[in-house]
Amino acid sequence: MTAARTLILLCFLLGSALPALAQSFPTHQVTIISPYQAGGTSDIIARAIAQKLAQIWSQPVIVENRPGANGTIGIRAVTRAPADGHTLLAVASSALTVNPTVFANLGYDVGRDLAPITRTGQVTNVLVVHPSVPARTVSELIAVAKARPGTLSYASQGVGSNGHLNGELFKLRTGVDLLHVPYKGSAPAVTDLIGGQVQLMFDNLPSVLEQIRAGSLRALAVTSSRRSPLLPDVPTIAESGVPGFDTSAWFAFLAARDTPEALRAALEKAVVSALADADVQHRLSAAGVDIVGDGAAALAAKITQDTIVWKDVVEAAKIKVDQ
Repeated sequence: MTAARTLILLCFLLGSALPALAQSFPTHQVTIISPYQAGGTSDIIARAIAQKLAQIWSQPVIVENRPGANGTIGIRAVTRAPADGHTLLAVASSALTVNPTVFANLGYDVGRDLAPITRTGQVTNVLVVHPSVPARTVSELIAVAKARPGTLSYASQGVGSNGHLNGELFKLRTGVDLLHVPYKGSAPAVTDLIGGQVQLMFDNLPSVLEQIRAGSLRALAVTSSRRSPLLPDVPTIAESGVPGFDTSAWFAFLAARDTPEALRAALEKAVVSALADADVQHRLSAAGVDIVGDGAAALAAKITQDTIVWKDVVEAAKIKVDQ
């Protein structure tokens, strides 16, 4: 009985301590790990939120870039960090919904090792080409690709990334033969695309919007079901002769799985509050990000749903990485 009473008392004290822990959080600098190169959409969102969280918490909040293997390197770092909320993950959807099917030795389990906080934003992808490509429409691009099979290359943010899956889906739907060239994030891929080392790319709109406006890249179509208000003259891929093509990328914040429940709730409240800030909304909307902020439960459901959808594309395209 003494042992049982001690256990009950311990549980009571622990339960009482969790709300207090959440109230005193954070006690020092918070690090948001962005598992991509600086300059991509996930990084843009993370930095906008970090700036507001620093104001909310009155503690430094920094973004640390740890690129590689479509986010797996940075994600592993978060899963191995202390589960005290001071190390968070800002990640793109593909690392949560595609990586588990693509990578044979992932090193983490999304459901077992990560705790959802909230989705942060959603963006359309845009098919862009180097100006030297003799195509101004999707149908013209398909014609060029079919006339020169295997000679046009498309860049992506990495194997298993949203850009990679969009490229493979495009190949499956149109029957074209394109060479995939993966990079460690959007920024280096866009640099090589502008330089003409690769010919086309499916990238998040915020990552290439300025290059499109400057004429460094030519936008042929957006991947969503509706046109983007930032590029009203650019048609959808579905409008352009590839019916049913409707994809987008979304982004999320997560923490280590063993983060206490009360602290998870406090993190969710803080991040959603940051997303509601007028300055953050203006900054992200101007970049082409549709703000979401729908909470942990909705994020968990979305991960499950999209994992099923992309698994079919991964298997059809025979994408597999042994690492």
